[in-house]
Amino acid sequence: MKKNILIIFIIIPLIIISQNTYQIAILKYNGGGDWYANPSSLPNLVKFCNKNINTNINENIATVETKDKAIYNYPFIHMTGHGNVIFNDNEIENLRNYLLSGGFLHIDDNYGMDPYIKRELKKLFPNNKIVELPYNHLIFNQTYKFSNGLPKIHQHNSEDPIAYAIIEKGKIILLYTYESDLSDGWENQEIHNNSEIKRQEALKMGANIIEYSFSK
Repeated sequence: MKKNILIIFIIIPLIIISQNTYQIAILKYNGGGDWYANPSSLPNLVKFCNKNINTNINENIATVETKDKAIYNYPFIHMTGHGNVIFNDNEIENLRNYLLSGGFLHIDDNYGMDPYIKRELKKLFPNNKIVELPYNHLIFNQTYKFSNGLPKIHQHNSEDPIAYAIIEKGKIILLYTYESDLSDGWENQEIHNNSEIKRQEALKMGANIIEYSFSK
């Protein structure tokens, strides 16, 4: 007599949790400015955000050119440097379309970029005024509160730091941080010898920018 054998399969669901939901990028631009400045800044900012504000960002930072259609793969793009910036017509069109489609560009003047980037921003959005953000703006009141606005991280001179923005339909699509040097503060401590207090200020403000840009 044959015995009936009951075989029970226990199925354990495999749950795959993506640790790299988003990836951000550094913008490679023409004109001679050092777009590659502060190489440790974005990786450090990403680690800080993932740990402290529950983001899920890939720690590998992409590099994207202004003319590249791959720019649309990144919800947040960072741009920095000390010198000249030039956008040609094709780059202007690509970058403008990216921003109007929901992308976000943060430009951090590393001291020396200001006259060049302001010239190019007028070409990028000739009909949008570049405005100075007030201290009570939402970007200063995310997880971290900055009641006096943008912090000054690197003391090149006595000028106050200013956060400029291009706003479309009530939301910032481009943020330009001037006289602050946030990305210097994001770098490894030994590079610029910033105090831990200053580094934390820079990282917290950077986290606010990331948080705001992802909630657009």
